Amino acid sequence: MPTRTDLPELDDLLPTVDEIDVKTIRGSVSLREFVAGALGYSPWWVKGLFAARVPVALALGLETVAPTTRKVRPETVSFTPGELDGFFTVERGEEDHYLLLKISDNHLIGYLAFITDNAKPESEFKAVTLVKYLRPGGRFYYNLIRPFHHIGMFTICRAAVRR
Repeated sequence: MPTRTDLPELDDLLPTVDEIDVKTIRGSVSLREFVAGALGYSPWWVKGLFAARVPVALALGLETVAPTTRKVRPETVSFTPGELDGFFTVERGEEDHYLLLKISDNHLIGYLAFITDNAKPESEFKAVTLVKYLRPGGRFYYNLIRPFHHIGMFTICRAAVRR
């Protein structure tokens, strides 16, 4: 059962997911800049992790999703449901407040939310990962990647505020 959090933007999802992870950081960028910085962050080691995912996904019978090669820029970040931001689908959002993205596979559904208090001169940003397992392979896969997820989300958040 997920832990109760102070994420009113996600209240409808919190009771339905199996995992919740929140990373918080402060920075003097806009929400659009933060999202573009996070989704556009692609150093060699992230590309390597996605390359390593392919044989694991094949062995577990998972669908494979490759990261987009399209450059994510603040002006291209969409808040329109159904549109793509990177390889995520926009679920919902509110300019200068939050953006909820979703990716579905045959083993789990992953949500990535970016939430800001929009304070000036420095805002607080929360990068929230929500995971809903669809089958036992989803739990196995997420537990396998969990350490990389924590490191990745921490560095993605740092990169997003340095934009």
